[in-house]
Amino acid sequence: MAMITTAAPVPLHFDNAFVRDLPADAERGPRLREVRAALYSEVAPTAVSQPRLIAHSREMVEILGFSEDQVESQQFADVFGGNALFDGMRPFASNYGGHQFGHWAGQLGDGRAISLGEVITAAGQRWELQLKGAGPTPYSRSADGRAVLRSSIREFLCSEAMHHLGVPTTRALSLVATGESVIRDMFYDGRPEAETGAVVCRVAPSFIRFGHFELPASRGESDVLEQLIDFTIRRDFPHLQGDRETVRGDWFGEVCARTATMIAHWMRVGFVHGVMNTDNMSILGLTVDYGPYGWIDNVDPDWTPNTTDRQNRRYRFGQQPNVAHWNLACLAQALSSTFPSIEPLQAGLNRYAEVYMAADRANIAAKLGFAECRDEDVALMQSLVEWMAAAEVDMTLFFRALSDLGETRPTPQHFAAAFYDDVKRDASTADLGAWLERYANRLASDPQPAALRRQNMRAANPRYVLRNWLAQQAIDKANQGDESEIHELLDVMRRPYDDQPGRDRFAQRRPDWARNRAGCSMLSCSS
Repeated sequence: MAMITTAAPVPLHFDNAFVRDLPADAERGPRLREVRAALYSEVAPTAVSQPRLIAHSREMVEILGFSEDQVESQQFADVFGGNALFDGMRPFASNYGGHQFGHWAGQLGDGRAISLGEVITAAGQRWELQLKGAGPTPYSRSADGRAVLRSSIREFLCSEAMHHLGVPTTRALSLVATGESVIRDMFYDGRPEAETGAVVCRVAPSFIRFGHFELPASRGESDVLEQLIDFTIRRDFPHLQGDRETVRGDWFGEVCARTATMIAHWMRVGFVHGVMNTDNMSILGLTVDYGPYGWIDNVDPDWTPNTTDRQNRRYRFGQQPNVAHWNLACLAQALSSTFPSIEPLQAGLNRYAEVYMAADRANIAAKLGFAECRDEDVALMQSLVEWMAAAEVDMTLFFRALSDLGETRPTPQHFAAAFYDDVKRDASTADLGAWLERYANRLASDPQPAALRRQNMRAANPRYVLRNWLAQQAIDKANQGDESEIHELLDVMRRPYDDQPGRDRFAQRRPDWARNRAGCSMLSCSS
């Protein structure tokens, strides 16, 4: 089923700047190939047998201007399942490279992501619509370009959950079942199985990655690199003004600052990306590519959700700020030939460190309920994190309990529900009591009223996060034909900072059965 049709028009205005303004691959279609001197290849989604809408983001539907009737139509499922195009769409897969686990990997590209076009909304916002799992592209290598339901559910839910947590992220419009099976070896153990196929439509102002700049730089394609830089600044950073050299320096500095802000938010909520390769780093500082991600349950700076990274743990939770700096240095290296000197690039990297440090201190103040972060507060937070790691304490539950105390003087008993190990709890109670004493003394010198402090802390410390085991429960039910948990999780994660009566089961620590179960702790890259 390789043919696709053109659907009836809808009230969407397409302005496909990427394919209009940048160099294209001379060949069209999905044949595997090395693509030189081009930033994209025109390729259409491969049609599926029975596209069916499973879920959608009502917020993104409203932003894009769809009506509920349009969303519920078969036409919507056809387009966002890969069987049809709206008028004005020009599908393509983009060409980029990247450093994967610290090593240059050469050409990578959109191996199963196909962008449909760029929409300009009534409010003047630009949103690129991209299908993940829509079939083979020139960059698919040995893969089939498809995606399975389990990974698609995770990406769909997490994209929206992160947005509502206040974390810079790409968004998700829809989750569509394909009616077809996909063969996957989930554990890479030589025992592949047929799984349900699905397609996610993810949405962002831009899907340009660090790797888009790295690939032409690695090949000496200076004209392509120059065009991409100018295009990215013109389309995605139009507020930057001045002469060319100044604008480029300001642009790189802003990329560094946005990346620092994103990483600080990850650390605030306990999110671990799992695959921080340079091809998974957004030039806009958005979280992109939700593969083997996860939230830390018990605090563990060395934890990574990615089974591929199990041995070296390059992308572990506590290492994410340093990895982001390393990735930015790779981007700086790729851009260096287009700058007359390295000073603006070094200034950008310095800005990353400055912005991250300021954001980290702001996180400390917000999570602990202080009006400002003093130097001694950094040490206070560090000692707490070290204690939490040694005592095996749930990060989300602990900080939320701390937020809810109000004017009550905290005692170790307030945090009993956050412990994963009773023996460690008993052994660490005295140390917790000592820390709480230091904390209470520090609060006594803080000028904020208790009510304002509680309000600010609750706005920084979520009650609900998309824990791996919660997502896995939704996946298990969906595989049995019950998709209700997808919808309820999506609704819960719309208000992650609010108490939601009747939904306590979504705000519990990881159950013992989920500690080592596949999908509930670490995950493979198979999707």
